[in-house]
Amino acid sequence: MEIITHPLQLTVSGFSGIAANKNYKGTAFALMDKMWPVIKAKGLKHKGLNIWIYEPGEKVFAGVELEDPSIANMGLEKKVIVLKKYAYYKHIGPYSLIKQAGDNMQAEIRKLGLKSALPYIEIYGHWTSDDSKLETELLIAIE
Repeated sequence: MEIITHPLQLTVSGFSGIAANKNYKGTAFALMDKMWPVIKAKGLKHKGLNIWIYEPGEKVFAGVELEDPSIANMGLEKKVIVLKKYAYYKHIGPYSLIKQAGDNMQAEIRKLGLKSALPYIEIYGHWTSDDSKLETELLIAIE
């Protein structure tokens, strides 16, 4: 895990929702299932990486970075996230172990005497059927 102190800005287009009963995964998948038909129908060029953003109040945003983020209201919500300081970790392996990796990051942040905050972001790398090679970038805001 690294602590990054230079700002990162992400402009993500997709949909937001509330994770009922804290079902973040189910909510994010439902939002992606809503997003991809819009992206494909409008022929929007994108960077190909699914991005899930977890925010206060059980909010989840699922989207992608468009090649041209200036495209206005194509039926998608736009979210701009700026992280001034954050913890970064690249998880390589099955998606089922992402939660444990995030928990490990939280423990490491506390051990360093830092305080984590939301948003928490998962950036999913390109799909491979070999789940031992799946890559997911995890970013946790630091106050």
